[in-house]
Amino acid sequence: MSLAWISVASLLLAVILSCTTTINIGVLAMAMAFIVGVFIGDMSPDDVLAGFPTDLLFTLLSVTLLFSIANCNGTLSRFTNHAVRLCKGNAMLLPSMFFLVGFVIATIGAGATPASALLAPPAMAAAARAGISPLVMAVVAGNGVLAGTLSPFSPNGIIANDIMARIGLDGYRWYTFGFNAFAHLLVGVAGFFLFGGMKLQNAHADPANDSMPSGDELTMQRQHWLTAAGIVLLIVAVVAFSLDVGMVAIIIAAALILLRSVDEAQAIKRMPWAVIVMVTGVTVLVSLLKETEGLELITNGIATISTPATIEAIVAFGAGFISVYSSTSGVVLPAFLPMVPSLADQLGGIEPLPIALSMSMSASLVDLSSLSTVGALYMASAAEGTDTRKLFNALLIWGLSMSVVGALLCWIIFG
Repeated sequence: MSLAWISVASLLLAVILSCTTTINIGVLAMAMAFIVGVFIGDMSPDDVLAGFPTDLLFTLLSVTLLFSIANCNGTLSRFTNHAVRLCKGNAMLLPSMFFLVGFVIATIGAGATPASALLAPPAMAAAARAGISPLVMAVVAGNGVLAGTLSPFSPNGIIANDIMARIGLDGYRWYTFGFNAFAHLLVGVAGFFLFGGMKLQNAHADPANDSMPSGDELTMQRQHWLTAAGIVLLIVAVVAFSLDVGMVAIIIAAALILLRSVDEAQAIKRMPWAVIVMVTGVTVLVSLLKETEGLELITNGIATISTPATIEAIVAFGAGFISVYSSTSGVVLPAFLPMVPSLADQLGGIEPLPIALSMSMSASLVDLSSLSTVGALYMASAAEGTDTRKLFNALLIWGLSMSVVGALLCWIIFG
């Protein structure tokens, strides 16, 4: 068996194990890269490590530290609580408000898991209080979070944009964000109507209920104002002055720590280390595939069953279906996006950007599945008495169906 096929088999094994076990696939992928590269491919360890994404690692560390600070010191929770109070118990407005809040928190850089961990408990509690179906709330609020996860400030967006820059598609970060946000808005609204959201027209939550945020849950103190100012400064620096997001984020995070706005040890502990290890490890393995021409074997296979008119739908379905059972940021984006230039060339030199956007968008659309962290957080936050088995099945069906919906949307928009 050639080295190319061996490297492809190692990636396939990594994807299968990421779907069927709880092992951190980044650790396994990096180990496989060394085994295949050094012991079979006669490469040096330095040759294998040449594929390590140092820039991506720095950016992820910087941005996730800043938003871990905002989460740990209560800044993000106060923003959420103020937004909930604005609805004044209006059941019809609550899902939309949670969509908007989740979208803003994820967009400014919190990422899908921290934003969902913050949003799911009050969202599901508010749903029970107002008589809103837990499925309606999970679908609407969850898609709000996911709508913002490909922003240039969010970990998933940083990963996607870094890979796209390395394959010659730099400068399209707002395209990636915009199409993803549009797709999630579309399916979120569809889910609201599909699962009976219009029945909430005359429903009302009790504003006197003790689960409504009040008092200390709303008060902005010194550390909250400092953190909010830091986040605004990050956005202005990146959007208005095109400064490096990682550089600005680490400077602001260091300033907040020096100003004693947070317990530094707690903020560092709550950073998404598992995701960071996954992304960097899989990237090393995918870089090895590029060196051994294993990536070319995969793209040849996809190209043989595709045409210029169907490639977006095919890659969207594949990326979405794998993402249901695997990590979007840790497995799907690092494994799929590097194939884009070769796929575009083999299909007659078509435009590569729509293929990359299809992969990113469809992989994100399925992330409300009950097998994903986001879906699981909404299930875990369901009010007492909720049929969690029914909710589990509904979210799993939703996630699987989104792989088909994503393929259809990408075919319509980009095909």
